Order: sequence, then structure tokens, then C-alpha cells
Amino acid sequence: MTRLVLVTGDGPAIPAVAAASAAHSAAQGARTLLLAADDPHRLLDEQVGVRLTDAAAPVRDGLWALRLDEQQAFRHAVAALDGKLRTGYDLLGVEPLDPEELTALPGTRQLALLRALRRPADAYDLIVVAAPGPAELTAALALPEQLDRYLARLLPEQRQAARALRPLLAAVAGVPMPADWIYSARAWAAAELAATRQVIESPRTSVRLALSAPAGSVPALRRAAAGLALFGHRLDAVAVHRALPAAAVDSADPWLAARAAAERAELAGIALGVPVLTADQTAEGPDAVAAQLFGAEPAPEPAARWPWTAEDRLAEDGVLLWRLAAPGADRADLELVRRGDELVVALGPYRRILPLPGALRRCTVAGAALRDGELTLRFTPDPALWPERAQR
Repeated sequence: MTRLVLVTGDGPAIPAVAAASAAHSAAQGARTLLLAADDPHRLLDEQVGVRLTDAAAPVRDGLWALRLDEQQAFRHAVAALDGKLRTGYDLLGVEPLDPEELTALPGTRQLALLRALRRPADAYDLIVVAAPGPAELTAALALPEQLDRYLARLLPEQRQAARALRPLLAAVAGVPMPADWIYSARAWAAAELAATRQVIESPRTSVRLALSAPAGSVPALRRAAAGLALFGHRLDAVAVHRALPAAAVDSADPWLAARAAAERAELAGIALGVPVLTADQTAEGPDAVAAQLFGAEPAPEPAARWPWTAEDRLAEDGVLLWRLAAPGADRADLELVRRGDELVVALGPYRRILPLPGALRRCTVAGAALRDGELTLRFTPDPALWPERAQR
């Protein structure tokens, strides 16, 4: 089954770590595709020595590379929708746009990235993506879940069961019912979203965080990891690019020695539960960077999915606990809002709406604590909703 590695983090480090990851995989004998999803200055082209286009080009034995073409992806998406929207065009009395008139809209890059992630699984053993920065990547990966939620609210499944009764319901209710083409479009969109989520949520998909040692921010990296964890994405490693050489700690230059010691202490504080791989400033080119990051060992596998578990502590403490993984999260960035049967969790710029487990829907929130990368929520039974026997 194809592995998918999404490389994100500091801008300058992303293409270097992505190219090194792909070169290492090809050297290990895996058929590898390197995808430039966000590389406006063509830094990845310089790394691999090939001018990338939207067609996979051979770079070396076992390694191919291409760049994401947003314009082409947008035209493809519109073409796929054209037949489903033609009825709508007719109702509005408008002519469909010609392909030459189509220009990419804001948000097209996110949709193009999601479509690119669903490349044929049998063509490659590993796909390495030089992805956008953490905030944009997280938003893109969250899009299928969000759109699925909107579809469920706007056109629930139970409404589709009423299609056969549409004339009767329209006559009784006195309001028009959605036409068949709307149901067909909804079914098509739901299938597309499900296929995309299957790739994103696969245990073979992981995120590799790239950090540029001279200018990168470890606190920003930790916030990025917390946002990814909020949406259930797995990390496999942190790859540090252009660190000071190990010998710099023992340098006769006191400034350089102090800077190297401070950098080493900062990197030791990353502590996200995954390997921290380092390539120093002496490594030039994908092969040299790969040799320092990975050596002769295989690249790290995805970490286990961070567990989100409920724990019954009614007998001991009179509460139910819901534990959510939040490695790298800072208490100052945390916001929690209970909304009916849902919990809105925000970690800085990242925000997700989570359905509460069944038992917790009949409880009230009694408190929360964030310790050691884990968010623990305490719930107490609501007497009006909780069975009397369960409270004893």
C-alpha cells in the first residue's frame, strides 16, 4: 500500500527535507514520487535539478517528480461538475464558461492538493509532498470533514429517502422539494469527500515537520504539531535542516560554542514523541541531507494515532474523563466551547468541532486540564438526563 508523507514546516526547510526524503526512499529501492504542491519560487526544481511540470518526470532510478498545476486542477474540477450543474445553468438561463475563461479562484490550491493526494495507489510505493505551511496544510486536510459536515446539515441523508414522496410532500407542505439533480450532486460530492478522507486518515499517511535551525521557531513548530494532532494527523519525525555542526559545541570561539549549545538545548525541547532528525550546514544537496537525516536506516514510520479516549471515573471521583491528545499545545492557546452535543476545541489558529461520545452528551463540563501534551476534560452527569441508577 502506498505511503504518503506530507512535508511541512518552515518555508526554506520544506523543499530541502522533501527532496532528501524522496532521494532516500528511492535509494532504498522504493518507487517514489516527489510532488511540489507549494513551491512558487521553484526551490524544489533546484534541489532535484529538473524543471518540474504537471507531468511526472524521471529524476533518477526509482524517483519521479512533478509540480501541482492549480489552473489545470481547477479546470478538471469544473469539467467534472459541468454535467451535474448543467440543469442549474438551464434554470438560471446562463451559458457554461468555456475552458479558456476559467481562472483559478482563492482556495483552488487546497482543492488541487486534495485531488493530487488521490493519485493511483499502484504507481508508487511512496509519495512525498512538499506541502504548504502548517496552517494552510491543516486547513486543506480539514476541508473534506468540514464539507461533509455542511452537506449533512444542508441535505441530510433522511431527505434523500423522501425522494419517492416528493410530489406528495410538495403538495401537502406547499413548498417545492429539491430536484433529482441536487440529490445526484450531493451523492457525488459525498463519494468524493469519502475517498479523499480515506487517503488523509489512512494509517499509511503521515506528516513530517521540517525546521530550519538558524531561523526556525521551535514554539511555532510545537503549535503546528498541536494543530495537526487536533485533527488526528500522525507525525513521523521532525527533520531539522542546517543545524550547526556537532563540533561547534567545542569550538574555540566562545560565541559559536554558546550558540551551538543553545541550539542543541532548544532542539532537545521539541519533545513531540517522534524522532528528531538533524542535518547540519555541511550537507549540500538531497543526498547529503538524506545521509545525515536518515543514514542507512529506513525513514521513520508514522506514529500510532494519538488516542482520544473516554474513562469512567464515576465510582471513584464522580466524573467521566475525555482525554484528547494535544502534543505541543500551549494552555494560553486553548479555547473550549460546549455547543449542544458538540465540543468546539481551538488551539491558536486551529479550530475543530467534535461530536461528544454518547455518554458525555448527558453530562455537563466540570473542568479541563492540559498537561504533558494531553487535554483532559471532566464531565459530571446531568441529573435531568442521566439515569438515576447510573448515578449511584
